[in-house]
Amino acid sequence: MILLVFLLVMASSSWYEVAAADPQVPCFFIFGDSLNDCGNNNHINTKAKANYKPYGIDFPDGATGRFTNGRTTVDFLAEHLGFDNPIPPFTTAKGEKILQGINYASGSAGILDETGKHLGHNVALGTQVQNHQITLSRIVARKGDNETAAEHLNACVYYMAIGSNDYLNNYFLPDHYKTSNEFSVEEFATHLVSTYGDRIRTLYGYGARKIAVVGVGKIGCVPRTMDLFGTNGTKCIQNVNLAAQYFNKQLKKLVVDLNKELKDAKLIYINSSKLSYDDAIRFSFFRFQVHNERMLQSERRWTVCEGQSALFEQKRVCVLGFFPSDGGQSQDFR
Repeated sequence: MILLVFLLVMASSSWYEVAAADPQVPCFFIFGDSLNDCGNNNHINTKAKANYKPYGIDFPDGATGRFTNGRTTVDFLAEHLGFDNPIPPFTTAKGEKILQGINYASGSAGILDETGKHLGHNVALGTQVQNHQITLSRIVARKGDNETAAEHLNACVYYMAIGSNDYLNNYFLPDHYKTSNEFSVEEFATHLVSTYGDRIRTLYGYGARKIAVVGVGKIGCVPRTMDLFGTNGTKCIQNVNLAAQYFNKQLKKLVVDLNKELKDAKLIYINSSKLSYDDAIRFSFFRFQVHNERMLQSERRWTVCEGQSALFEQKRVCVLGFFPSDGGQSQDFR
C-alpha cells in the first residue's frame, strides 16, 4: 500500500506544493464499506455497528465504529500521506477539518442501494457520493469561490474500496435478495461495474481527479463467509472467489476506460487480492498462537473474538470473522 501512496502522490509533480511538515496531498476522501468505516454507522438503525468492545480495544479513542481492534487501512494511508489524525467520518466532520477530507464509508454498504439492508440501514455508495456533494458545497463556502475549491479538490486523493457486500450481503443471500435469480455471475459483475462507473463519473464532475479504485479481495476465504456458506472440505469457497474475479476483471477494464474518457483524471486500480490481509484473515488462526480467545456470535449477529486486550498482540491478524485487525492491516505497509 505504500506503493499506492507513491503512485498517487508522485504521478504528477504539479499536484500540490507542500512544506516539509505538510501532508503530501491537501485532502483525502474515502468511500467504502466496513473495512474503512470509522463511525458513520454509529447512530443509524443497523446491526452492522462496531462501537462496542472488543472493537477498538487497541485504538486510542476506543470503539469508534471501526470494524477492527485498532486502525483501518485508510488510517494507515492517512498517516503515510502525512496527516496528523485519521480522516473523520462524514457524520461528525465539521469546520476546517472538512478541507483535509472526509470518510464516507459505511458498514454493510455496497455499490447497489439495496445491498446489506437486511441488517438495517446503511449508506450505499450512491448516497456516499451525494454526501460528498454536501461536503463540496461546504468547501466552496470556505474557499470563497468554485474555482479555488476546484483547484483544492483536483489535488486530493479519492480512495474507493467497495463491492464485497454486493456479493456477501446480496447476491449470495437468495433468501433476502433476488439478484442471483435475475443475473448470472458474469451479468451481475457487469451490473455492478456499470453502476460503479456512474458513481465515479459523478465524483469526477465534483472535481475528483486522482482516484484509487480497490478491487474485491478473496472473499471466499474469509472465515465468517466459510462458516456461513460451508466449504465442503475445500480451503475456500471457490464460486464466491470466482464471482469476485469476474468483478475485478471488469473493474480493472473500467479504470482503463475511464482514464481515456475523463480528461485530466488519473485512476489507479489496486489488486486487493494480493494484499497481505486477505491471506492473513484466512490463515490467522494457524499462523499465530492464540490464547484464551474464542469465536462467538454477538447479539448483533456479527462474529467477534472474545479475549482480553493484552492478548491481542501487534502481529495478531484476526479480530473478527469478516475483518482484519490493526496488525493484519499494518502488514500492508511493511
